Amino acid sequence: MKKIKYSLEQFNIAKELLRWTLLIFPVSISVGVLVAFFLWLLDIATKMRWQNMWLIFLLPIAGIFISWLYEKFGKESAKGNNLVIDEIHEPGGGVPIAMTPLILFTTVITHLFGGSAGREGTAVQMGGSIASLFAKWFKLVDEHKSIFLMCGMAAGFAAVFGTPVTGAIFALEVLAIGRIKYDALIPCLIASIIAHITCISCGIHHTHYTIAYTENSTCFFPYINFDIVLLLKIIIAAVLFGLASFVFANLTHFIKNKSNQYVSKKWLIPVIGAILIVGISYLIGSFNYLGLGVTNPNNGPSIVNAFHADGTTYFSWFWKLLLTAITLGMGFKGGEVTPLFFIGAALGNTLATISGAPIDLFAGLGFIAVFAGATNTPLACTIMGVELFGSVNIIYYAVACFTAYYFSGHAGIYQSQKTAIAKYTDAADL
Repeated sequence: MKKIKYSLEQFNIAKELLRWTLLIFPVSISVGVLVAFFLWLLDIATKMRWQNMWLIFLLPIAGIFISWLYEKFGKESAKGNNLVIDEIHEPGGGVPIAMTPLILFTTVITHLFGGSAGREGTAVQMGGSIASLFAKWFKLVDEHKSIFLMCGMAAGFAAVFGTPVTGAIFALEVLAIGRIKYDALIPCLIASIIAHITCISCGIHHTHYTIAYTENSTCFFPYINFDIVLLLKIIIAAVLFGLASFVFANLTHFIKNKSNQYVSKKWLIPVIGAILIVGISYLIGSFNYLGLGVTNPNNGPSIVNAFHADGTTYFSWFWKLLLTAITLGMGFKGGEVTPLFFIGAALGNTLATISGAPIDLFAGLGFIAVFAGATNTPLACTIMGVELFGSVNIIYYAVACFTAYYFSGHAGIYQSQKTAIAKYTDAADL
């Protein structure tokens, strides 16, 4: 009887997985194609701005246009990723399908005219919006709607960065600090893999990063297979990565709140932001901190160059942090994650130069650790390190991401993220 019961359970599990795969398949395909289209447009917009730098002077007009679009057609869509997360926590009216075209084209506009923003937020919002639409068509119950939205998030994240395992874990981990929703584990993984394959099948090529550093066999303790001195340097650097995450998240929220508090005309907020962005760029004598910042045609500071000596300046991370906080805090659209990669990689380059540590390793650690601290997703970011840089230095990835997570505080870039379990307990409670 036990064998029969076990067989029936296994059959039901297999049937449920098949059902989820069939439901998720069209969503993941749709998200993968949309993300590929978005990345193609973004590449065109970035190259066009590089070739016509006078476009940055039209950034104030672009800001007014974006403000008008969201006022006219956006409404709830203006909440962005927070709306998707809210709907996962408590399913209600769903994520409007209007979010997809709005966030896609306003992000491209932001990049075309010189805003400092990313792309992850756009992909995740499109994923959530498409998943919500299919959930309505399939007439899913609320519990399954939540899982479906998580699959949309996972698909968008995986497709935009080419990291399917990270995409799945990110969607599970980002909803609440200290808790992971394992009930959506396999559906999110299926969605991530399908969306990733779809995106690259459309001809999209993701940036490849390389960390040449390998373990130093000459350490104080012959039976420990990593460098203790280097590990101590990484811990110190990770604390600073966490503090950078804290500053970025809180500065972005501060700018957004104060702008809405003191500027009564909403269309004027992005205009002021655009003037600040262009003015600061002229003040520091560099336009290298506009747009994504993955590469740079002038061989200036960028994410790719941060992995090499003299690839960034000592304060490149700060300028990117400031300009991105202004861009996103004052009404322009796009994601936060790619700028976080830039901030972390540039800060890692600086810290490695000061401490004499391997530059490529520290750039890679900053890349994932600042992201981990700002989104409170240390597990996903550790896996991202493996997917992007290889598994050789996984111990260092984990140390950097977990440490940055603890030192970034509880306020991340997503205000709808709940705190299920606090990061630390007061000494009085021990």
